[in-house]
Amino acid sequence: MTGVTYAARMIALNIVFRFKKSPNQTMSTSNRVKLIECPRDAWQGLKGQIPADLKVDYLKALISVGFKHIDAVSFVSPKAVPQMADSEEVLKELDPPDDVEIIGVVVNEKGAQRAIDTKAVSTLGFPYSISETFLRKNQNQSPEEALEELERIQNKADDAGLDVVVYISMAFGNPYGNLWNPDEVIEAISLMEVDNLRMISLADTVGMASPQQISELVGAVMTKYNYLEIGVHLHSRPEQAEEKILAAYDAGCQRFDSALGGLGGCPFAQDALVGNIPTEKVIETLSQRGAELPQLKPLDSLLKATTGIGAKFSSSHAAD
Repeated sequence: MTGVTYAARMIALNIVFRFKKSPNQTMSTSNRVKLIECPRDAWQGLKGQIPADLKVDYLKALISVGFKHIDAVSFVSPKAVPQMADSEEVLKELDPPDDVEIIGVVVNEKGAQRAIDTKAVSTLGFPYSISETFLRKNQNQSPEEALEELERIQNKADDAGLDVVVYISMAFGNPYGNLWNPDEVIEAISLMEVDNLRMISLADTVGMASPQQISELVGAVMTKYNYLEIGVHLHSRPEQAEEKILAAYDAGCQRFDSALGGLGGCPFAQDALVGNIPTEKVIETLSQRGAELPQLKPLDSLLKATTGIGAKFSSSHAAD
């Protein structure tokens, strides 16, 4: 499936979205970096069920040290992701302050409504992919169905006054043999540009991207869509994290998803999880580049807690 064929397929189905560029949507000229801390992604692949009160305490600790953007929960089938079955309970107990963005990942209109009903979620996250195999594995949707769901989710978000961020999963390639090239990614973004959508995150879901691939794709996407907030959600082996962070930042990216300790990854991507980019490595690396980073309190206690959660709940008998 070429980029042209893909676009033509969507046009024929009349689901190419119309996008209105706001005059206020322009590329940032500062070196300020937005950090999105991702405990949801860190936790969802763990086999042991983390108690809700422990999740709440951890999220409160993140807020206490200064994190303002937290990918905290998802609203999906508990059969698919049992770890996130208690999302409503967690957010009710958390009661986040108004100046903290809570991102809730959803894959359909039903999940969006659940997130909205909590009155704690401020941004809905929707995963999309040019890999048809991944879409089917992750959320049992075709590309056409996913775009239709995105339109419905964006409409719900607009009505509720919420933002939406779309994750382009497998943005840097896939292990399934599905066609991938940068033009396909750029074309996919053009097809999902709905009214009021302003945030896109390019996800290296299985950690297979090289620094060169990251640099080239991020640069190309930011050049074409400089009125959108373009971020990266990278997975990596620890020894490769620094190069990947710098590749994205030097290409102009100023939005980074990461997780303390590098814990977690997508449970539908491959058998052996490749960890998230460690938040502490993002901070260390970009500090050396002179980036303007969020002011955070010391992370030692949180890193210790993260290690403890990963160790205790890595097996299905952890909570017994």
